[in-house]
Amino acid sequence: MTGRFVISRAGHDKGSVYVVLSFDGQFFTLADGRLKKTGSPKKKRRKHVQLTDSYVDLELQEALRAGMPHLDDRIKYAVKCYRKTTQNQ
Repeated sequence: MTGRFVISRAGHDKGSVYVVLSFDGQFFTLADGRLKKTGSPKKKRRKHVQLTDSYVDLELQEALRAGMPHLDDRIKYAVKCYRKTTQNQ
């Protein structure tokens, strides 16, 4: 689940794209690299996010699983690329 793109379905951030940092069965820990960074991630219930079939690249997935610091710029770029590809479809 780590590294998967999700879209917020509820709240003031409805429609925002995030990357999953972790999942504990009920809550997702999310970051977008811009407003919600890895140091202070967003916590959302499972029912408030829409899962997508897309993931960040494998290198970033491994870095997220390892808990490496300073990934916000890479997450922000991944979200930007995801938005660009979904808008073209």
